[in-house]
This record gives sequence, C-alpha cells and structure tokens, in this order.
Amino acid sequence: MSETTRADAPLAAEPPITDPPGQQGPEGDVTSWVRRAAVAAVVVVLGIWVSLPTLAIIAALVFMIFMHELGHYLTAKAAGMKVTEFFLGFGPRLWSFRRGETEYGIKAIPAGAYVRIIGMSNLEEVDPSEEDRTYRQKPYWRRMSVAVAGSTMHFLMAIVLFFGVVTVIGNPDPTSSRWTIAALTEDSAADAAGIQLGDRILSIDGNRFDTFDAMSDYLRENPGQNVTITVERDGRELALETTLGSTNDRGEEVGFLGVGPEYPNVRVNPLTGLVESVQATGETIWLSIKGLGAFFSPDGLSGYLDILTGSDPAPEPGEVEDEGRIISVVGAVQLASQSPDIAGVLYFLFAINVFIGVFNLVPLLPFDGGHVAIATYERLRSRKGKRHFADVAKLMPVTYAVVALLAFVFISSLYLDIVDPISL
Repeated sequence: MSETTRADAPLAAEPPITDPPGQQGPEGDVTSWVRRAAVAAVVVVLGIWVSLPTLAIIAALVFMIFMHELGHYLTAKAAGMKVTEFFLGFGPRLWSFRRGETEYGIKAIPAGAYVRIIGMSNLEEVDPSEEDRTYRQKPYWRRMSVAVAGSTMHFLMAIVLFFGVVTVIGNPDPTSSRWTIAALTEDSAADAAGIQLGDRILSIDGNRFDTFDAMSDYLRENPGQNVTITVERDGRELALETTLGSTNDRGEEVGFLGVGPEYPNVRVNPLTGLVESVQATGETIWLSIKGLGAFFSPDGLSGYLDILTGSDPAPEPGEVEDEGRIISVVGAVQLASQSPDIAGVLYFLFAINVFIGVFNLVPLLPFDGGHVAIATYERLRSRKGKRHFADVAKLMPVTYAVVALLAFVFISSLYLDIVDPISL
C-alpha cells in the first residue's frame, strides 16, 4: 500500500540521516555489505527451496506492487509534487540510491511498497518554501489523479493479462468435439478399461457425441452397464470394454466413467479480445465490491471467526469449501502455483489485480480511497476563492481502527494459509 495513502505514516518526517555518497566510514561499508549479503542469501535459499513457477509468481506479485507505486510516482511528478522516497518494502534500508530529490531503494520487510509525497496530510509540517509542491496544495483533479493512479495501474494490468490470454493463448472451447482425456479417476471404470491420458473418445457402444457434456449425459443414464468404448490413441483406434460405475447424485443413481476433459483452445482477434478484456475487468470489479461487502458484513466477519476457531460447519452438497475466505500473499502464491497451466496463472493474477485495485479504493484512510474521499469532501465544501481543508485529526480514531482491523485480517489470513492451506 502506498505511503501516499497511509495515515499511519510519520507526520512531518525528517529526511533520512545518511553519509554523503563516497564518504561512508568503515562501519557504514560493513553494514551495507552485510545487508547485501543477507539479500543474496535469501535469494539463494528461495532458489533452492522454492520451485521456479513459485518464484515466477512471487516476482509477478512484486511487479504488481511496483507498478501500483509507479502510478502514484508518475502522476505526482507530473503534477509538480515533491516525491522524496520510492521504496519496495518497509523497515530498515537494505539498499538505496538518490537521484535528484528522490531516494529509491529496497527495505527489509517485504510487506508492500510506498511512495512518499510531501504534504499528503493537512497535519504535516512542510518547509514554507516547498508548500506549493505539496499534495494538499494541488488542484482537485491533480490530487484525484494521484490518489486513483495505483488502482488504475492494477485495472490496466488486469486488462493486459486477460487480453494476452484470450488473444495469444486462447480459452478452452467446451463445445468442441476435439477434446481429449486430461484426468483419470483411480480405480474407476475408465481406469479398468485401460483408458490413458491423451486418449480421445470417439464413441460408446457405437454412439458418437459432439461434446463432452453430451457424452456425460449418456453415461449418467446407464449406471452399471457393460459398454464398449472406442478411443483414438497415437493415430490408432482401439476398442476397450468396461462396466460403468455408479454414484449417488442427490438421491439418484447415475453412471460414472471417471474421466475429465481437456478442450482445445480458441483464440479471438485483438478487437474482440480488447472488448472482452474490458468487460471481464468491469464484471470482476463489481464481483470484488460485492465480495468485500459480504466479507466485512456482520455475517461475513462472524463466519471468518468461525473459520479461525475451527467451528465453521461442513459445507453442504454443492457448496464450495472455504468460499469467501480471505487469503494472504502466501495463500495467493500457493493457489497460483497449483494452476495446471500458464493461462490459469494469468487468470489468477488478473483477479488479484482487480481485487487489489478495488480494495485500495475503499473510502477510508489509510487506503487510496480515503484520499479520494477527503479530496472530494474538500472540493464540495470549498467556495470560490476559499479552499476548504478537512480536519484530518478527527479521522485518526477511525483510521487507527481500520489499521487494527487490517492487521488482524492480515495476520489471521497468513496463519490460516500456513496451517490450513486452500487447495483448488
């Protein structure tokens, strides 16, 4: 979360006290090298213990955070605001450099990132000579552009990700007749028949089916029947015999073969892809808004506490286990790592981008949306020739309550993702 939007950031913070470049003493040099060695050690350990796909997902999440802050940084610089810091992480500095009036670098705690713009709060003391370069003195539209820039970057990244999937990789086409076997249930009728991954079912008892769903309907109607299944394998047709299994579906006995399909991907043209990407992003924004509202409602928080204490009821038939559960960064990496293909990972990153974009626009400090709300309130209260400044001090109790709630959700979701990981 950007420090441009964090009310718990230090007010009237002084510039960091550092030795001038090239004039660090021996102790400073040693400390610098120790920090760099620690970073290198962490990278080596991650490379040994974490899979390459997981590292790629972590890198993607870091890139998303960087792009969020880059949005704040670029719009602030374009507005003539003074940006003093641009850091990935919080806490002690591991590495940094100064270019112009801005210090860039990496800090020890990888819990986000921030851009520091002077005068974000009306309570912050600023050198009078720099007052005209503060956030608070800029026009309404400039302040709005900075406040929403982070979420805008997430929405743009979401559109790009979705566009890349539908135009380059393609989406599975469930209406295609060219599907193949991608999953087999152990000890099922399909397993007994000798069906293999990659086989293509051509017919069952001479009946051909245009789609997997049509074949499934036929199987459901014939539990326990002896059938002959014709499959195509490596260009050859094979006739396999088996007895269909049966399972109980809501009190009804239905046939069961035990296979899962993989559909061929279908790509769309760029124009169609752009339209679909914008539509999908808009729909996911709305779903994220509803999801946040449901989670932070009394029933939602009560249900979350039940999950934490292990007193949540078992899911009913047809319900999804852990539905509506908030996940931490650890959970996000775990889920994305379980995706069977690159398209699944990209769709997951698409959804994460949209959610973060929406979450940051909650109209309370320390979110970006809190700055949007304050700027809009000041705009409505201002009169010609007289600018109204909100009394941010009155909002501090609410801000501290929001920060406390966020800390609780962050720590508890991290705990759940470690002791009770969500699986796809």
